[in-house]
Amino acid sequence: MTYAAIKGWGKCLPPATLTNDDLATFLDTSDQWITTRTGMKERRISHVTVSELAYVACEQALATAGKTADDVDLIVFGSTTFDELCPNAASNVQRLLGAKRAACMDVNTACTSGMYSLTTATAMIKSGVVRSALVIGAEVISPIMEWDNRDVAVLFGDGAAALYLEASDEKSGVLAESLGCFGESRDILAVQGWGMKYANKARQLGDAHWNFIGQEIFKKAVAGMAHGCETTLSKLNLTAQDISLVVPHQANLRIIDSLAKKLALPTDKVFVNIEKYGNMSAATVLVAFVEAIEQGLVTDNSHVLLPAFGGGLTWSAHVLYFSKALKSKGKSAVTLPSTAQSGLELVQNLIRAKASDPLNKT
Repeated sequence: MTYAAIKGWGKCLPPATLTNDDLATFLDTSDQWITTRTGMKERRISHVTVSELAYVACEQALATAGKTADDVDLIVFGSTTFDELCPNAASNVQRLLGAKRAACMDVNTACTSGMYSLTTATAMIKSGVVRSALVIGAEVISPIMEWDNRDVAVLFGDGAAALYLEASDEKSGVLAESLGCFGESRDILAVQGWGMKYANKARQLGDAHWNFIGQEIFKKAVAGMAHGCETTLSKLNLTAQDISLVVPHQANLRIIDSLAKKLALPTDKVFVNIEKYGNMSAATVLVAFVEAIEQGLVTDNSHVLLPAFGGGLTWSAHVLYFSKALKSKGKSAVTLPSTAQSGLELVQNLIRAKASDPLNKT
């Protein structure tokens, strides 16, 4: 059997940070209110496009794998905030990397986009269509955020991560996964004004309204991820106790705690970084997974469980196997262009731009 082994990993977090105290300067909220309800303390706000974040993350993934852009057969870009819909964003990453041989495709399943992209690339490697792939999960949500809506404005941030996968005869990478969707509940997490449905309707892109029914999302998130985990584990005749590490979607600390309780997992097996980044949608699980690797938590002979959920309402759960701990073969010198603006200043610019747009006053 051919496996799609993970050989490289990288992340790119914008330098500008938006703290809970920053949010309290223009929303009726506080650090305590946000922290107790979500577990979040801060999030990143990007000053560049999502393709640029993805490019830097990909360069890092190639460097840790000891590879170059010429080694890439496929780029699968998971996101909801692509720079453009036509041409696709993956082709822009190909151009930035100089990966001229790579096929390119975009995947949008909201917060699970990075994980669905991992399934897509893994399947194409296992089937022999390609021998290698870059998998991206990245978002720049801040320009589309409804910054006067406290229910959503405190939750989301920008970021990117990437994995480099390569065909291998050694048992490694994704061993099993489960994907699904609660389509009947898609309207409880939806963004009005974001898509072709609204074209030529006197509504500026960015003038979005978020439908976000938190309690219902909470229930569906826990149910979907738990079902996905149980189904995936059963495919491998494993139990939750056989898992070395769980890296869940970081949407809300209460959701993570509820999932761990439902699966009877000890907290020391669950990786959490929600306090630093909030919910980065498609980037969330992959950034957390990269940080788990960087912290030496992906060890020899380990099974890693990656559950996620997102708008749609999509859900997924992947079990990855590593016979040996991952070791970096290099480091990329590619970085983002610098910015002198803080996260709060970048958000204030977005708020002013929306307020001054004549289309938003109709």
